Amino acid sequence: MRHFGRLAFIVVTVLRFGLDELALSAFRQRWVRALVWVATIGRRLDAPRGERLRQGLERLGPIFVKFGQLLSTRPDLVPADITAELARLQDRVPPFPAAQSRALVERAFGRPIGEVFEQFDAEPVASASIAQVHFARLHGGREVAVKVLRPGMANVIEGDLALLHTLAAWAERLSSDGRRLRLREVVAEFDGYLHDELDLVREAANGAQLRRNMEDLGLVLIPEMFWDLCTPGVIVMERMKGVPIAQIERIREAGVDIKQLARDGVTVFFTQVFRDGFFHADMHPGNIQVSVDPATFGRYIALDFGIVGALTESDKQYLAYNMLAFFHRDYKRVAELHVESGWVPPDTRVEALEGAVRAVCEPHFDRPLKDISLGQVLMRLFQASRRFNVRIQPQLVLLQKTLLNIEGLGRQLDPDLDLWSTGKPFLERWMDEQVGWRGFVKALRHEAPRYAQLLPELPRLVHRALQPRPAAGESPALLAALLREQRRTSRLLAAVLWIGLGFVIGLLVARLFLRLPP
Repeated sequence: MRHFGRLAFIVVTVLRFGLDELALSAFRQRWVRALVWVATIGRRLDAPRGERLRQGLERLGPIFVKFGQLLSTRPDLVPADITAELARLQDRVPPFPAAQSRALVERAFGRPIGEVFEQFDAEPVASASIAQVHFARLHGGREVAVKVLRPGMANVIEGDLALLHTLAAWAERLSSDGRRLRLREVVAEFDGYLHDELDLVREAANGAQLRRNMEDLGLVLIPEMFWDLCTPGVIVMERMKGVPIAQIERIREAGVDIKQLARDGVTVFFTQVFRDGFFHADMHPGNIQVSVDPATFGRYIALDFGIVGALTESDKQYLAYNMLAFFHRDYKRVAELHVESGWVPPDTRVEALEGAVRAVCEPHFDRPLKDISLGQVLMRLFQASRRFNVRIQPQLVLLQKTLLNIEGLGRQLDPDLDLWSTGKPFLERWMDEQVGWRGFVKALRHEAPRYAQLLPELPRLVHRALQPRPAAGESPALLAALLREQRRTSRLLAAVLWIGLGFVIGLLVARLFLRLPP
């Protein structure tokens, strides 16, 4: 009952935007359909279903907007027309009052704001559903950006998440499509993703890791975190000054080489994926700027590290092998990789999956490589393999979403950008490091500390392994007798070996003396 008011608002919104059509397609109960038909007599719906879903989620509030953004990255679950529309969801939320923001900062640091900052701008420069950002200046003149978590977000999120869990459970009990879509699993994934965003220290740690990884590349700037001023509700970072990436004409007028900027973006992405296995997974234009400062001219500036992706070595290997197989038109290998990775049941017919992959990939090869969208190919592969019960891994879906963002951004900067030619050296280098001589040396270096610890213990471990194991029911006295007999036999064998060795040496010496001249 505690969710009744919120549930009533959701029901009204669902009916107003015609979202019941989407929900009812999963239900077979006639009485449910009849009830909704009576409640919506006279309603007219002209907009496409994807557009209506997006508008309805925006009306339901920031938590549902976030959920829609997550669904837009799950093409294995959601039809293409809906994912395309949900990808347009934006996080434009009115800022909360400046006095409230100051109070939250003072509560987080336990002292007046004037003791922390020499200056604190009351008006935020950015406002989203989870937090908003203010510019400030520390004592000593260092300019910083202060990110403040929205007040009361925890209670709002917990209430809406509890309701989403309940609705997903109902849908799975009442609908076979609800079970096929694994709605409870999707909500659980969203739950974890949202709770991660509520901890701003986690975001600061992500930013610090990316900054450390990218330091030697010289192509991207990431703000420094002030750890003594970072709490779960407020974080302070270096203020970055740049031109938003969407303002291409302004960037061009500043003298930045736009084509090189596009290639640098692909280099940054492939480096994060194949070298580091840790990538910024929210690379939309609002989070990217370009520096026009003389000291860092033409470099990217990355912001907002609430969403990052991490790839294991097996993830990177799967991705690299798939991309190489795709460009060699080896569709059977792509299908085999799906089976080997456990993405599809082991009894899946490789030939059938190969045919589905071929139908998706082959049309792309009638176009130049620069016109092939790797992100679109991945998305269509996910959709085509849905009938084979493929379980798409969340980290690779995040990668596909980021790849689409990078491709779109790169081709806005340079319509002739060839993503494959730019990224291929990284892919080939990574393959060489995995399966070539360099890969062997790298693995040996990685395991060296373990070997160094193990080698001194090796004689003792070998001795222990060679000791006889007591069989069930054997007495200690019998074992002791067996050990004595084993030692006696060992001494006899050693004596025989020494005698034999002495005899051989004696024969060799005698033969030598016989050959000597008198």
